[in-house]
Amino acid sequence: MRAIRVASAALLGMTALTLTAPVAAARDDGERNITSFGFNVSPTTIAAGGRVSLSVNGCKSDTKVSSGVFDTVTIPKGQGSATATVDWDAKPGAVYEVTFQCGNESGHTDLTIATGRPDDPTHTPVHRGVKAGIGGSTGGFDLSEIGLGAALIAGSVGAAYYWSRRRTGEHGG
Repeated sequence: MRAIRVASAALLGMTALTLTAPVAAARDDGERNITSFGFNVSPTTIAAGGRVSLSVNGCKSDTKVSSGVFDTVTIPKGQGSATATVDWDAKPGAVYEVTFQCGNESGHTDLTIATGRPDDPTHTPVHRGVKAGIGGSTGGFDLSEIGLGAALIAGSVGAAYYWSRRRTGEHGG
């Protein structure tokens, strides 16, 4: 009977540990683009000389938006969006990184330059998929997540111990 209790406690502890492992794996990924604020570029594919809308939400300070394909734009605190004009000499088919800087945090997204010009009625935008991944954060240890994981593990081990020590008298055994 004791072996069953020990096996149950070990299984419950391993389950709790397994549930906290995906968070740790996500932090080790090279793609670190999760921020405490939201950001967006629209459209994501545009011809050289076109205007893009830059939007941000949840940033508690001014947001600086920069890219190699347009001049740096500042979105003032409390304002949600701004526009930027893509340089005329942007290379058709190229993908440029757009960086949103809010305080000490930054996030980035891609902007693809379509073939043709906005004043060219025959131009066809080039649509490509989004560069996606597991994600991550700005790196380092997050003490709140470590504490939450430790609390979950301690709670599950404590519950396993409690249930393994509980008397079975109420079942008539």
